[in-house]
Amino acid sequence: MDAIADLEFFARLVTLGSLSALARDLGVTPPAISARLSQLERRLGVKLLNRTTRRLAMTHEGELYLGTGSKIIEQVQELERMVSSSRDLPRGLLKVNATFGFGRRHVVPALSEFREQYPEVEVQLDLTDRPMNLAEFAFDVGIRFGELPDQRVVGRRIAANRRLVCASPKYLARHGVPQVPDDLRNHLCIVLRENDTAYGTWHFTKGKRHELVKVHGAMSSNDGEATLRWALDGHGVLVRSEWDVQSALASNALTQLLSDWALPAADIYAIYPERLNLSAKVRLFVEFMERYLARELNRDVSGVAH
Repeated sequence: MDAIADLEFFARLVTLGSLSALARDLGVTPPAISARLSQLERRLGVKLLNRTTRRLAMTHEGELYLGTGSKIIEQVQELERMVSSSRDLPRGLLKVNATFGFGRRHVVPALSEFREQYPEVEVQLDLTDRPMNLAEFAFDVGIRFGELPDQRVVGRRIAANRRLVCASPKYLARHGVPQVPDDLRNHLCIVLRENDTAYGTWHFTKGKRHELVKVHGAMSSNDGEATLRWALDGHGVLVRSEWDVQSALASNALTQLLSDWALPAADIYAIYPERLNLSAKVRLFVEFMERYLARELNRDVSGVAH
């Protein structure tokens, strides 16, 4: 029998003052209460109560058990209240992982606002060139793009995001405008190398049509900001996430190409180790990020600066 449950049973029995009263309270028979008490006394190896037909009298050992046990029960109840309240009141350390580009652009200012709203939350943000394993590094939340990496990962989509093909007007004036994906084979393409996966193959869909185009060019990088800078400077055609090129498209520094073709989605997800029993800090941060991105990404679409 659980030691805390035994303490609570004994305290309740003493408070009610009789086996029959506790039996009525618990909806069991008095013999069941008597058997439970006998089992407790056998486990402890001492007699806790002297039972008469009229009343229960605690032994010295019973008084010691109840006196110290009552304090333990109060401490356990207070601990449970503190832990349970963490579902409602965000506090404690929140560890977040995101990639450098998106993290600097959106997660950093989002966490700044979040911290102002919830000052009892301590923030630790790790920006990395690739997503980190949440469980291995004890992160509470990770920000990811595209399809979730595996079914064991729990995620919530916090923003829609497309991958777009674009180039600068300077480049297009020199090299022409591609009309179909296959035209890209004859263009200089700026390639982003990431996540140790095959790169330089762009996947296009249009209805039921699918085209895989192996592109090439003179410039490639594992850093998204570098590839964007090169595209703005007129060095080639680039595929980048919508969030990253919105302002450049709005200012006509870049031109979207092949808009009637789609690339694999890059929706933005918040992922976390568990679906159930989320602490308030994680639950509220994920909800906050969804609202924040809805506001900020729509602001980018309208061409208004941050």
